[in-house]
Amino acid sequence: MTAKKATPLLYKIAKPVLTPLYKLWYNPKIIGKENIPKEGPVIIVGNHIHIMDQCNIIISTKRCIYYMAKKEYFDKKYKEGKFPWFFKQTGCIPVDRSKKDDKAIESALEVLKNQKVLGLFPEGTRNSIKEEKIKELYNNYYRNKIKYNDFFKKIKKNKTSFINYLEELKEKKIITKREFLDNLHDANAFLKKLIKSKKITIEDYYNHILLPLKFGAVSLAKKTDAYIVPYAITGNYKFRSKNLLIRIGKPFKIKTNLEEANLLLEQKIKSLIKENETISEK
Repeated sequence: MTAKKATPLLYKIAKPVLTPLYKLWYNPKIIGKENIPKEGPVIIVGNHIHIMDQCNIIISTKRCIYYMAKKEYFDKKYKEGKFPWFFKQTGCIPVDRSKKDDKAIESALEVLKNQKVLGLFPEGTRNSIKEEKIKELYNNYYRNKIKYNDFFKKIKKNKTSFINYLEELKEKKIITKREFLDNLHDANAFLKKLIKSKKITIEDYYNHILLPLKFGAVSLAKKTDAYIVPYAITGNYKFRSKNLLIRIGKPFKIKTNLEEANLLLEQKIKSLIKENETISEK
């Protein structure tokens, strides 16, 4: 029997203090909180569009969620490592994304064996890009400050699923190179215009809404017989946002091989995103 894992002290202190501030600032609407099991091992997973995504799930349950996060947040030598003490003291698990991180996997398994809740993002990275960053690169390219190849290399380091799709459409000559470049900063809106002009279908759009899911979530769930709880986040992170919507789906267990399970997880997240967008467009 694995020793009981206590909730980190800072997590206990920070959550009741930061939750009302978070709600006041971003005004999130959360649907389906009751779908998070009140006991037993659980893995909560969803799409990843913003650095604050995990906060929506943390405030949705009384249970402590041990989130897996890239190792850079835990080390001051990286630009992301501004508050390493916070991530360490709130129970986050550092992950080295450059390799198969056995230590991180062991820590995740320990959380689940302790009948706790694990949080992770199966896309493996944020599926978004700062609009200002794209515009700056774009302007530098058109002012001849950088060559196209250099510009594109920098874009590739910050790709989203929709930018990947725009590149695919450019290669197929469905859109021009100029259309590709002009719409990198807001690929989502441009793709919706392409739906209206019937250059792509709604199915095409949703087929490209996620980055390929890693197998970590379904693998951990199968090894520990944990429930997976999918969720979807849509809308904008703005002060008193009017469209930040989080929909938490029903829990399920892995009963098939990992490939089929990963496809099922992907379908469930996409389905939740569709439900959100249908509501927000009314």
